[in-house]
Amino acid sequence: MFVEKPWSQWTETEGKKVQYDCIAGNIITFALSSDEFYRVSQCSSTKEMWDILEVTHEGTIDVKRAKKHVLIQEYKLFKMLKGETIAYVHKIFTHIVNHLIGLGKIFDKKELNTKILKYLDRSWQPKVIAISHSKDLTTLTTTSLFGKLREHEQEMNRVNEEETGENKSKGLPSN
Repeated sequence: MFVEKPWSQWTETEGKKVQYDCIAGNIITFALSSDEFYRVSQCSSTKEMWDILEVTHEGTIDVKRAKKHVLIQEYKLFKMLKGETIAYVHKIFTHIVNHLIGLGKIFDKKELNTKILKYLDRSWQPKVIAISHSKDLTTLTTTSLFGKLREHEQEMNRVNEEETGENKSKGLPSN
């Protein structure tokens, strides 16, 4: 921000605005790589720097809209595939949801929890029913839900390992 009058004629408010703009500009430039710095080094205000960085990294409104549509489609098509781990499903689901939230989409806990439970692999059906009947999906966080699912997955892996070990010791083929 430049004030078109001599320094001696600036009001206290104008002086503070320029000071804050300089501080903000310094914070931004110190946080940038050299390539990013050169992109904004000729800017005359922090706002101009911010606008250039925003368009560079987030895109224009049209790009954001297109990203949002793609992510909404990914959210709609989301489902666990056979052989995927809960940790992987958690990672993918969180990635989609966090990006949608960043683009302005609002979710409630029940919607997210229902989406997760509804689209787990069929082998999860007994656990899905148990969670659906025993937990209030409006208050359960997705992190807690994925924690419970990961706990169940670990228990199922342990049981499968025990069964496989017993079958090997009896000379039976493993499942």
